[in-house]
Amino acid sequence: MGKIDHDAVLRARVLLLGSGRLRPLEEVHAYRVLAEVSPKAYLPKLVDALLLMSYRSRDPEVDLTLTAEAVEAARRIEAGAPARAERLHRALDAYQRALFALGRRAEGRAACEEMAQAGRSGRLAEVLAEEGRFHEAAKLNEDAARNGTPEFWNRVEWAANLEGAGLHDAAAAVFGELLDRTRREAAGQRTALAVLTWELVHLSRMREAAGHGADAAAVRRQALTVLEELATTGEPKNWSCLLGWWVTLFALSGRADEPAASAESPMPPFGTDLRRSSATRVSFLGTQPGLEAEAEALRGAGPLPELVDVQRRISIRAAIRDGDHPYRFEERFTPYFDEGVALARRLPDDPARLARALTDRSMFLVAARTFEPAYADFAEAVAVADARWRIRRAPRAR
Repeated sequence: MGKIDHDAVLRARVLLLGSGRLRPLEEVHAYRVLAEVSPKAYLPKLVDALLLMSYRSRDPEVDLTLTAEAVEAARRIEAGAPARAERLHRALDAYQRALFALGRRAEGRAACEEMAQAGRSGRLAEVLAEEGRFHEAAKLNEDAARNGTPEFWNRVEWAANLEGAGLHDAAAAVFGELLDRTRREAAGQRTALAVLTWELVHLSRMREAAGHGADAAAVRRQALTVLEELATTGEPKNWSCLLGWWVTLFALSGRADEPAASAESPMPPFGTDLRRSSATRVSFLGTQPGLEAEAEALRGAGPLPELVDVQRRISIRAAIRDGDHPYRFEERFTPYFDEGVALARRLPDDPARLARALTDRSMFLVAARTFEPAYADFAEAVAVADARWRIRRAPRAR
């Protein structure tokens, strides 16, 4: 500790004891001064004040300065002090977000690694997935998930990273654990049949992508049965907004159509809640105008299959951007899915794209709680997919 400025300390104490409301900067300055003479009492308050200022800031450089100071202050809190670990975690989390916002990935990853060493590995798993390091991310997911219950978010992320690493059977096993739990909860009316439908459809997509056509067909039939129940009787209970489940699985279904993730060209961590703000989310959504321009050019004279694919990528970005907003949900999103089906119907020799478009629209309609049209779409999708699978299985004439 350097020479103490007793006048500054006195002014800081008087300022904090005053009856007026302090400006955030005044409060931070007072805590900085007092933390030098009474670190046990004032370092925690300094961390809190710095983080509060950073949350109110709109300047990335200011955010970085404030959060870096918060991290250093949190590290100076004596070991074992109440809430030291929590404050350091919050400071590191805010610091890494500021670093990533400024494109400083290596430093941001280092902050996430420090969080992981303290037992908070979730953000590091996301960062690794953003860079295409799916195997490492899946290992972190496994360590975290084994210590908790098989709830939607941790199992979907873990399965997504296993699938990204090419471990398709392991991914299906992890997702199957989630699905088994959802079946039990749906049977006991502790979760929505819509969630069960989305999960079954996603598992069918996973098995199809892994080359297990028979498994995929069987799971599609299970999903169709649940959807028939929804179309006939509706949800047994009225559930609050479930749109986050739909957005997450719909976005994940399109990961293979996007450029490969790398440290130089990171992608969003598909399988996580992409509604949350992040640097990769912002950059990903920023590609939508370019895709819309590409789609417009393809509508003129481009190959129709490419247009179908580009239109789907646009729909996924729209869902990530505001697919969790229930206001006028069906009205806002119907044009995306209607166009996808209409375009796919113009490809009579491409049943895979038609089945995909019908499935996409069906799952959207489930999210919109319009169950009868959803069932009709999915029944057609199942018929198209099953016919395609039978043709592929049939022995070729010699």
